Amino acid sequence: MNVGFVGTGNMGRILIESFIESGAIRPSFIYMMNRTMSKAEAIKSLYPKTNVVETAEEVVKHSDLIFICVKPLDIHPLLKSLDHLLTPNKCIISITSPINVDQLESLVECQVARAIPSITNRAFSGVSLITYGNSCHKETKTTIEELFEQISNPVQIEDDITRVSSDIVSCGPAFFSYLLQRFVDGAVSETNITKDQAVLLASEMIIGMGKLLETEIYTLPTLQDKVCVKGGVTGKGIKVLEDEVGEMFEKIFKATHEKYYEDIEEVSVQFSKIPNK
Repeated sequence: MNVGFVGTGNMGRILIESFIESGAIRPSFIYMMNRTMSKAEAIKSLYPKTNVVETAEEVVKHSDLIFICVKPLDIHPLLKSLDHLLTPNKCIISITSPINVDQLESLVECQVARAIPSITNRAFSGVSLITYGNSCHKETKTTIEELFEQISNPVQIEDDITRVSSDIVSCGPAFFSYLLQRFVDGAVSETNITKDQAVLLASEMIIGMGKLLETEIYTLPTLQDKVCVKGGVTGKGIKVLEDEVGEMFEKIFKATHEKYYEDIEEVSVQFSKIPNK
């Protein structure tokens, strides 16, 4: 089975590298293109057996599954130009959240799915969010599940929780890396620890915490309880967090959803112009 990638930016490249290095897809079965060809060629330099082609049409012609890794507003014109090649035996997989599978199915005759990956998939970990269109065959669903199982824990979601799920899974690593960096900066500012020392300790702490949660010995609340001894040092720190964090996370989700609905409104204008099939 050949797998195509239209777009090899950050997430497209992460998927390609993860699928290859996990053994999910052989390099020679991958066909890819990018408007800036040097980005696709850079991947080929790492995996010489992959195939770089010049156009999206060539990717579709050679591929059974086609990952669409372009910006939301680029998807509509792209799929309109490819519609004649997207036959029912092929499946497109969009990785963008503002466009739902119903909209994609209104535009093409092929099978449709949406898969929202996370940067954590690069380490063959974390979650990938999957939504299938009604057109997606059982065999195709199985194939997609098996691919993503090699690099993540695939979780099937419905449209109504797409944004919040993506905030947690896909945006979460950026949010928490920012918080961790501020944690490090605070330690360096207030004590004699060096930045390198603090980064090492903080990184190992977060890795260890992840592994501990993975064992399911502790949940998030019980982990906090085990470390936070009443009247102790950790309790003092937690009190500061309780006082300072406030509604920060609520504001994060509000901001991401506002942007999400703006994106939905923009792409909906494109899709509203499509005549009914």
